[in-house]
Amino acid sequence: MQATPSLMNLFLLRKLPAAYFCGVRVKLIDENSCVTSVKHRWINQNPFRSMYFAVQAMAAELSTGALVFDEVARSKAKISIIITANKSEYHKKATGRITFSCRDRLLIRQAIRDAIDHNQPQQIWLKSTAVNQQNELVSESHFQWSIKLKSPPLNLP
Repeated sequence: MQATPSLMNLFLLRKLPAAYFCGVRVKLIDENSCVTSVKHRWINQNPFRSMYFAVQAMAAELSTGALVFDEVARSKAKISIIITANKSEYHKKATGRITFSCRDRLLIRQAIRDAIDHNQPQQIWLKSTAVNQQNELVSESHFQWSIKLKSPPLNLP
């Protein structure tokens, strides 16, 4: 089944309620990218009148993770995924609606193919870029995903 914003937001509610209740939502997931969004509100603020960095990290991670989940599902292979590292740079105060975009689907697809073909874990860095309503860069986040085949494919005659 192909991932849709509605399915991903339902997943968020069931499996990551903290992100859901802070207002993180998937807005778009297509053949190239995933876009998530969150609006600065009382529940996700910091003492400095902007969005708490952890809320930004949740939205950024989801923009990469939704693509990883979708590509794993499309592969029909039994694959383990986990984030092994992350780093972020914050350039501007996060106020108003912040939109996070990841455009690395092809990189994910290739890593999954390599994990299956070579039966070796793959490490890939995925980037999420956040902009505000004025299209100004707010932050850049990078997540290292580990992709590993759970069991090698059967080589039946």
